[in-house]
Amino acid sequence: MIDHIGIAVKSLDSAVKIWEAILGIKANVISEVKSQAVKVAFFGTKNGKIELLEPTKNDSTIRKFLDKKGEGVHHIAIKTKNLDSLIDKLRKDDQKIAEPFVGAEGARVTFIHPKYSNGVLVELVETK
Repeated sequence: MIDHIGIAVKSLDSAVKIWEAILGIKANVISEVKSQAVKVAFFGTKNGKIELLEPTKNDSTIRKFLDKKGEGVHHIAIKTKNLDSLIDKLRKDDQKIAEPFVGAEGARVTFIHPKYSNGVLVELVETK
């Protein structure tokens, strides 16, 4: 099940205004994930969330993405109930998966390299 779609943005303040107008709702979570050098805003919808990501440092992954590709979809996040089990299964299939860490909203997350998922960066999310 899709948890959220992550969108890289240059300015969180500007992007929040745009997405509030598009969705007709207010951002329900705005926070910083210092370990990933990003500020994030979430919009909850009936079918998942939209996450806006603004870099807070010049060497952050999101800054590099913006410099290379510009604003736009960065990743698709998939919910899982047992992150460790899924990681083990995918690694047996030789998938390149990052070590899990605590991400936005306190969720435990990891990423699958786009090379192994048809060019799409996939985030796996295990919520509390």
